[in-house]
Amino acid sequence: MIEIIKNTKIDFMAMRKYAYVFSSILVSLGILAIVQISRGKANLGIDFAGGTAVQVKFTRLIPLSQVRSALESAGLKDMDLQDFPSVNKVQVKVKGGQENLGQISDQIITTLKSRFADAQPVIDSTMEIGPKVGGKLRNDAIVASLFAAVGIILYIAIRFQFRFSLGATIATFHDVLAVLGVFYLLGHEINLIFISALLIIAGYSLTDTVVVFDRIRENLRGAKDPIEKIVNRSINEVLSRTFITSFTVILTSVSLLVFGGEVIHDFALAITLGVIVGTYSSWFVASPTVVLLGGGKHSFKRR
Repeated sequence: MIEIIKNTKIDFMAMRKYAYVFSSILVSLGILAIVQISRGKANLGIDFAGGTAVQVKFTRLIPLSQVRSALESAGLKDMDLQDFPSVNKVQVKVKGGQENLGQISDQIITTLKSRFADAQPVIDSTMEIGPKVGGKLRNDAIVASLFAAVGIILYIAIRFQFRFSLGATIATFHDVLAVLGVFYLLGHEINLIFISALLIIAGYSLTDTVVVFDRIRENLRGAKDPIEKIVNRSINEVLSRTFITSFTVILTSVSLLVFGGEVIHDFALAITLGVIVGTYSSWFVASPTVVLLGGGKHSFKRR
């Protein structure tokens, strides 16, 4: 493989104390987000909070600002709008309780027909999710995340040792919590698409971490250097590979972020943040955790 970064001697372990402080802030923000989500104080999508999503088709393009103004004047609040300019469609998502679901879709189409009669608005599709269904989807998302975490622990424990699996698991949870915390701080919507992005981030973080762990295991065979020095050398040796992989993934996700449109904007943003945090955690979370738990170098020898 082409080595873009050659012969580096960066002392990653010397910077781990600063990384611990930074990571603690990210993880604390993620835990705060989980608490607020459980209290219903976060920006939950209708997938989890319940509500109505109505897609309306027009005969001509209607600016979102005009649609929003018309709906707000009709008393509709707490809504998200997405437009599909190529097909003259607008999707309106309104959060609400079970008792309001049927009325909301009628109110939306009545208001738009009154305000934009010349554009002949008609309902293209309607999705209604009650709070009980939203709660079940939320619980299922939590269960899926826990299954992914258990799978990661078992995979790394079998391939390496338990201390390696613990380091990879801590790094993976770190990445997921960091992205979740940033999304909560920015006020972005937490929905099923975002949960799928978090699971992708967990997979990417694990893959990147395993590359570093593989090199650490190789360098530990017959080595006499202190474990910190071995880990530093291992990270530097795969630095070019990590950079190339992360850069190509970020290039793709940023392209989706810029050119993909509103529908996948949050998904692309989550993936971009996840790749950055995942690369960072391989160096400053997973590897230092292995050093912290391992003690001397002899305890790391391959079984």
